[in-house]
Amino acid sequence: MQIKKLIATGLLLSASFSATAATPMKIALTTWIGYSPFYVAEGRDIFKKHDLNVTLQTFADPAMLPSALTSKAADGALMTYDQVIGAAAQGQVFKVVLPVDYSNGGDAVLADNSIKKITDLKGKKVAYAPLSPSDFLISYALKVNGMSDKDIKPVNMTPEAIPSAMASKAVPAGVTYEPNVSQILAMDGGSKFHVIYSSKEAPGLIADVLVFDEAHIKKDGKAITALVQAYLEGLAYMKSNPKEASEIIGKAIGVSGKEVLEQLSGVYNIPAAEMKQPFAKGKDTKSYFVSGEVINGILLKSGQIKKAIAIPGTLDDRFVKAAAK
Repeated sequence: MQIKKLIATGLLLSASFSATAATPMKIALTTWIGYSPFYVAEGRDIFKKHDLNVTLQTFADPAMLPSALTSKAADGALMTYDQVIGAAAQGQVFKVVLPVDYSNGGDAVLADNSIKKITDLKGKKVAYAPLSPSDFLISYALKVNGMSDKDIKPVNMTPEAIPSAMASKAVPAGVTYEPNVSQILAMDGGSKFHVIYSSKEAPGLIADVLVFDEAHIKKDGKAITALVQAYLEGLAYMKSNPKEASEIIGKAIGVSGKEVLEQLSGVYNIPAAEMKQPFAKGKDTKSYFVSGEVINGILLKSGQIKKAIAIPGTLDDRFVKAAAK
């Protein structure tokens, strides 16, 4: 009996130790298909395997992510690289520790059939969230077509509200991302709306990244390393078990597994072998040095920042280098 009690006590102590050993970590994010490896890591208990107790906190508005990080409501955040630059302009130092994905059609400018191309938006209402990836995409699309936001009538709207606004004809055009893009395209049997510009036309320009502030990196570098490893395992599971992974992802973002597989074609999750490339100086927008300068130019011209942000100050590649080993 005494032996049984000792064994039971040992098991309880072991369970207690395991529970307390897991490092709590809150990651702020929006619902986005590109974050699928994180959903898989959560659904497959991969975080727990790495002694992490990760909470994925979903926000409806991407503009809320920087403030969630600065207010310490979240430890880290998944956001677009243009948001990192925008935050730096306001004195917030966020470091990119992991290149997650870049949009490859998953972000889009959509319009009804009366609008055929970007230049047709002149004088029209266009719904999108200010200071968000959608804002950046429409700004870039207008720029390459010789226009600016002064040529359209911007309507401040969260990404999730745009499908219903377009369906009710409150606005003829909107800028959003998956799964909202597919939802809009499917309306009325797919005959009512279409894409007039997407991130596929500028691969790497809208890049999703995992960021932490400097203080948290110094405090919890080991946990961040574990998080990166868990992400990579989630990504590997997606590649080796696409159907099973799609069901996990679908449950997380509220769509079917089939829809997940369709939406994944609109993003490119960066594999481990390519993770060093975005941190290096390059010739195309897949490099943060190149896309960052484009972002600087657009944000300067629009008045969203007052001076160009130094790109190296936004990057920390130590965790990617560690993962490569």
